[in-house]
Amino acid sequence: MNVPAPSSACASQASPSRRDFFKLAAVALGSAATAATAATAGAASGKGRGPRLEEDRCGVLVDLTLCVGCRRCEWACNRANDNPHGSLRDYDDQSVFEQARRPGPRQFTVVNRARGREDGKSVHVKIQCNHCERPACVSACLVGAMRKDPRGPVFYDASRCIGCRYCMVACPFERLAYEFDEKLTPRVRKCDMCRERTRLGRRPACVEMCPVEALTFGRRQRLLELAHDRIRRHPDRYVDHVYGESEVGGTSWLYLSSRPFDQLGFKTLGPKSPAETTEAIQHGIFAGFAAPLGLAAVLTAFHHLTRGSAKP
Repeated sequence: MNVPAPSSACASQASPSRRDFFKLAAVALGSAATAATAATAGAASGKGRGPRLEEDRCGVLVDLTLCVGCRRCEWACNRANDNPHGSLRDYDDQSVFEQARRPGPRQFTVVNRARGREDGKSVHVKIQCNHCERPACVSACLVGAMRKDPRGPVFYDASRCIGCRYCMVACPFERLAYEFDEKLTPRVRKCDMCRERTRLGRRPACVEMCPVEALTFGRRQRLLELAHDRIRRHPDRYVDHVYGESEVGGTSWLYLSSRPFDQLGFKTLGPKSPAETTEAIQHGIFAGFAAPLGLAAVLTAFHHLTRGSAKP
């Protein structure tokens, strides 16, 4: 029986030599070791995954002693974000203050009313995403759908989102909402500090709309200086604390108040960002997986090189 000569196509599928295989293994395992070292170093240094923030990054100072609860900021926010907003007169309704509200999937900011424990006087409190300096939601997101703009805002990219909602669990302020009623393309919804407006040199819609100038938009560092100056000049008017200056590593939204913040529904939070904990855990996990992933890479590459020679 005549054995047919191998075709040129089959002849070109040469089996890898042992030398080639060990070269491949060395490269793959070297890469795995590098990844493990980087992960371990990242965990030890405590460095976050977010971008380096700009020194002149933006923020908003909310002076609760000036807020009158007109809710014009709610209307402006809804209109700017194409959320249902109705007419401006609809926001004269004060009955919404009977219960505390949270931002929702179609309303990124709300104003609540809190009564002081001492004299019973009302304080109106505007809440929205606080745009953390080192956001836990960004750290918790597995696919980079939640990101921190170096200029200040924390924003969301729906095209990357897989719907795990880890960001919502991680948020220490509980300010993120989800479109549970959207069956096909549900999104996480939140204030993005009117990122597109500010990029063009405009103020956020809520700041622009406030009739009593309770909201001030500008450089975060300058806002902190302004806040402390107000406290220094009017110690009888303000508690000696700027909320957001150090809470969870600092936030882009800062608050002044005449009442202790814990009496107004603000959470008492330490200066450490939850991101420090979650990132250390993630680095540890990736470091542990580096070697198995390297081995998988070797086996996959070896299979790729030998699959042609395995054919009859």
